[in-house]
Amino acid sequence: MRSLSLQVKQPGKKMARPGNGIVFPVLAFALLILVMYLTFGAIEFWPGHAQHKARFVERNGSQFTEEGRAFYVNGWNSYWLMDQAVEESGRERVTEVFRAAATMGLTVCRTWAFNDGAYHALQTSLGVFDEKVFRALDWVIVEAQRHGVRLLLSLVNNLENYGGKTQYVKWAWEEGLGSSSYDDSFFSDPSVRSYFKTYLKTILTRKNHLTGIEYRDDPTIFAWELMNEPQCRSDVSGDVLQAWIEEMAEHVKAIDEKHLLTVGLEGFYGSANSPEKEDINPGKWYGKLGSDFLRNSRTPSIDFASVHIYPDHWLSQANLSEKMSYTSKWVASHIEDGKRELNKPILFAEFGLSNKVEGFEDSHRIMFYRSIFDAVYDSATKNGAGAGALVWQFLVGGMGKYNDEFGIVPGEFPAIDELMKEQSCRLLALRQGKDSAQRTFADC
Repeated sequence: MRSLSLQVKQPGKKMARPGNGIVFPVLAFALLILVMYLTFGAIEFWPGHAQHKARFVERNGSQFTEEGRAFYVNGWNSYWLMDQAVEESGRERVTEVFRAAATMGLTVCRTWAFNDGAYHALQTSLGVFDEKVFRALDWVIVEAQRHGVRLLLSLVNNLENYGGKTQYVKWAWEEGLGSSSYDDSFFSDPSVRSYFKTYLKTILTRKNHLTGIEYRDDPTIFAWELMNEPQCRSDVSGDVLQAWIEEMAEHVKAIDEKHLLTVGLEGFYGSANSPEKEDINPGKWYGKLGSDFLRNSRTPSIDFASVHIYPDHWLSQANLSEKMSYTSKWVASHIEDGKRELNKPILFAEFGLSNKVEGFEDSHRIMFYRSIFDAVYDSATKNGAGAGALVWQFLVGGMGKYNDEFGIVPGEFPAIDELMKEQSCRLLALRQGKDSAQRTFADC
């Protein structure tokens, strides 16, 4: 293959042009496109969804802000993005869900940035990481940015799925480092806490092999979440979990001061520390999980509070009307707490209505989602603490093993797609004004 030499035109001289003078410019342009394709994937332009260079989302009191203006979250959960991106055959599913989200104007996706010891594990043993899986996460971040989406990255699971705290404790116990084989020792065992800190530092300082940007410097990442639904049932006082939250939050902030941080709470009020709020819980048992929404969220290094909403699981004997009434009370209580008690934004980071309940109809989800979207919008119009909501969960066709009773495939339920698009438009109009919102997202 002949090498190409760059010819620089000198003033007052004519360039010698091989052939008709078009070949080299065309080749150079083609080469540029090829490099961009290999680096970022196919370049696509989304009609109606204007791209702009992301800035870090920050917090001003009980609101998220970007470049000094309120930033509202309308988005979804797809926990499986990194797992699917490990193999080339799964990456089209990731692209497909981002593409669908872009057509609805969605702004944030919550997903797992952990997989401990399971299939496609990111962390294969304590402090040991699989570069192939890390590269998959790198790609997911770039793909999110390409579609105008930010990521809320969760860092460990309270549940056993994808390893979680159980896997950390098991590893430490098997290596003779742990003081106990009980799951909750994840929060108290010095060795396990030390290894989790190593994990945090590894993630935060990871340099994306596609962009050369460390994760802690990438505004495509909306925020970090310490743990998915933390509970420490062995300590009803909540002291053990609170100490862990404080320690880990300070550790994250010492490494990464740019990104927002949340705990990952479900929103339950602890009976030991918030007895006046205990009646807001779906039942007395929920106040004895070792977590406390107010106490945990007040932690100085925590920027915003998260809340989950699953009335079908919490109130299994209630009818739809009773579940809707309870959801309204649950949402209102937490938005009020965000403004009056915490002075921090409230993000409804998971919510879903089960399709396994007897008598379920798709219209029930529309009603349920709309009640949450309306509460967020109403709060936003009053500069309140309701900062956004993330549906659980989006999938694409053919992902049966990832589905659950809450899964939604965009495009299969047009009324849901339209509802989410409507929420995107009215939140964007609050932020930018109606005319500007239409220029950003043409479908508004």
